[in-house]
Amino acid sequence: MDDFLFSDEPQEVESDVVKGTWKVIIVDDEPEVHAVTKLALSDFEFQDKRLEFISAYSGAEAKVQIDNNPDAAIVLLDVVMETDDAGLKVAQYIREVAKNNHIRIILRTGQPGQAPERQVIVNYDINDYKSKTELTAQKLFTVVMSSLRSYRDILSIEQSRQGLEKIIKASRDIFSAHSLDHFIEGVMQQLTSLLGTVDQAMYATSLVAGNPQDNQHKLVVFSGRGDFERSEGKAIEEVLNTEQLSACKQAFRDKNIVYKDNYLFAYCCSEHNHNSMLFISGIPHDLSDTQRHLIEIFSQNVQLAYENVQLQSEVEATQQELVLRLSEALEQRSTETGNHVKRVSHICNTLALAYGLSKREADLVRLASPLHDVGKVGIPDAILNKPGKLTSEEWEIMKTHTQKGYLILQGSRREIVNAGAQIARDHHEKWDGSGYPQGRQGQDIHIFGRIVALADVYDALRHKRCYKEAWTLDDVVNEINQQKGKHFEPKLVDAFNDNLAELEEILTRFPD
Repeated sequence: MDDFLFSDEPQEVESDVVKGTWKVIIVDDEPEVHAVTKLALSDFEFQDKRLEFISAYSGAEAKVQIDNNPDAAIVLLDVVMETDDAGLKVAQYIREVAKNNHIRIILRTGQPGQAPERQVIVNYDINDYKSKTELTAQKLFTVVMSSLRSYRDILSIEQSRQGLEKIIKASRDIFSAHSLDHFIEGVMQQLTSLLGTVDQAMYATSLVAGNPQDNQHKLVVFSGRGDFERSEGKAIEEVLNTEQLSACKQAFRDKNIVYKDNYLFAYCCSEHNHNSMLFISGIPHDLSDTQRHLIEIFSQNVQLAYENVQLQSEVEATQQELVLRLSEALEQRSTETGNHVKRVSHICNTLALAYGLSKREADLVRLASPLHDVGKVGIPDAILNKPGKLTSEEWEIMKTHTQKGYLILQGSRREIVNAGAQIARDHHEKWDGSGYPQGRQGQDIHIFGRIVALADVYDALRHKRCYKEAWTLDDVVNEINQQKGKHFEPKLVDAFNDNLAELEEILTRFPD
């Protein structure tokens, strides 16, 4: 055993800053091996991290520790323990069963003849093979240091892969409503990979264009990692300490990147004059020129992505507003109130979510519902605005507006317009099949049509028209519940009853 007990070597100055540990699993059936290994590496430090030793005294124990510590960096693995090949079975278990391809496996054996090095290296996915007799203190230090560097690089490559994967996925639908979150998260993960260590990261934006000096106090957190992960929507003054806030303001004044001891603030801007800030902490003490250049490029790419999504959002919002304004103009032509379609769209969104539709589907019915009466554009004013009861002939003409609306909207490649066509056609159908124009029944009526039917009736009854007074809430609730299973789907009526307070709040928010 004295062959690999170690001579005294110069002690290095201990670092003032130690962040975390590197886990090393020692697997050996001899307690003395554990003791001398820990002694030899007691002052070991790499990238401000010490070693954390985990002991296992058999192959069975080793498998348990491997499972319990998937983030271990190194396993120092004896070959001969309870069986002559116990260590080899552990190595096989690590790669094939635990699927841990990151941990570095260093085989140590006191009986090299029982497990020839060439055969072991070829047949098992290990990273080094050492005889205990040759493993002096310096050689143990060297093999651990080289293994940790390999482990660090493997983690860096994995983080890079994950970051690139997120960026690729985000770029595939960069103009969709939620892709920017994934894009920024991917960029942050890329920075973590490129810089080696990043504890926390945050991207904050002003949300409005303007002079940087005017907006520096209006930054809010858009996305974050670490302590900032749950800070979305908060002002930076709420999440930064005094020193960090001062550095942030300096970055704004200088329109540059400000580096501190272990963090930085990178000012981001664009030709559209939006203002944003990228914060990264836990960075290495000495950044290379290449790393600094990459930070600069990344910070600007994040801003460009944000600008693209903002531009797309503005286009979509303009389209939605045009649909809403045109629908309101049509409702006013038919003596409906100006805010009717706006209320119906929000009522539909609430009912859709309560019914169990996805957020995307709920948004879709909200955006498409203003088109429900577009077919009335083809109905003569004398019929559309007649104060008294329609004749049977006039009623037949009035009923054609559903089919007219469907014909106007059908066949579009736009999702909202297609949804509008389904709504225009089906929102006068009834659950029991007594509606029009086709007498559809139950599930044959499109869910968007069912939702709009209830929302339209609820809002119409609750507001005054030229031909009637507004109903009280109790009367409306009674009427809708009496039509449960007749006019309206029972499940939808239940959703209506469960969310009545929220629906009434919508009416208050958009009064006549």
